[in-house]
Amino acid sequence: MTTGAPPPDDHGFAGNLLTTTTVPAHQRRAYWRDALSITFGAVDMSVPQEVNSGTIRTAPLGRLQVTTVDGDPLEARRTRRLIAQGDEDEYVVVKLLSKGVARLEQDARDVGVRPGEVFIYDMARPVRLILPECFQTKALVLPRQVLGLSESDLRQITASPIRFDTALGGLLSILVSRLADTAGSYRPHTGELLARNVVDLLTALADEQLGRTSEGTPSGDAAMLLRIRSFIGRHLADPGLTPEVIARAHHISVRYLHKIFEGQDTTVSRWIQSRRLEACRRDLLHREAANRTIIAVAHRWGFTSAAHFSRVFRAAYGMSPSEWRDSHKRQGAVGR
Repeated sequence: MTTGAPPPDDHGFAGNLLTTTTVPAHQRRAYWRDALSITFGAVDMSVPQEVNSGTIRTAPLGRLQVTTVDGDPLEARRTRRLIAQGDEDEYVVVKLLSKGVARLEQDARDVGVRPGEVFIYDMARPVRLILPECFQTKALVLPRQVLGLSESDLRQITASPIRFDTALGGLLSILVSRLADTAGSYRPHTGELLARNVVDLLTALADEQLGRTSEGTPSGDAAMLLRIRSFIGRHLADPGLTPEVIARAHHISVRYLHKIFEGQDTTVSRWIQSRRLEACRRDLLHREAANRTIIAVAHRWGFTSAAHFSRVFRAAYGMSPSEWRDSHKRQGAVGR
């Protein structure tokens, strides 16, 4: 596809830009569909027969990607077939609707979204997003493991718009909007620090939505837990990730580390193992990983023993890793 040149008055935006501004009218629809595909991967996009304008801005922020989209009405659908084809299921999208209205379907929820609200969806499961009028969205795309949430927890917060008139919701709305406007202008180290702060805020918001806010938990412990879970997500693939390493990185004792996790009804080691198992389970479904051995997948996420991996996988999911992969191959052969 031929990339349109950025307009000269784009407010000094530092990042990648795709725009229909310089594209002839009769080529805009094809250009816009290509631009959306380049940005969002394996997603079925329905756009109007006549596209008047569309702009996509993307820029990195640490391990996150910040994306702003301005455009005409569209519908985006990610099916099980498309999930199997692409490699975007490692990501979670946190999106602010700045202009227009939206309808979002995921995890048996069908909700309307108003301007100023933030919503979350998981690229690992089917999702449908309808934007019936001209719109603007600003989004953070982040690797799911950095959130430190289990899959069951994540399912509970998707397709649940976060109101902008709540304390955390208002803060998140402002933060996403500001980062979308300034992303690409930060030095790498500053971008990484900002990304960590975003993850901490998202984790706090998820805990609030899941009803985990406890008045008896000291705020210092809660803040430390957020930082530790984010740290674990960033270092999940390291087989040397131990309680001692985590404690040392946060300048606390191992005893204090274990005390913090006691309030979560788990241990540090079990938390790490459960996150690794979820990462392996997703990898085993990747078409990209079809030729990768099961032990290679296990090693990728920090497991060093094939026997141990197989044992804990069966305990968690009721079948062996090979049975899991085979059962989903058979499901994939059936119509989605």
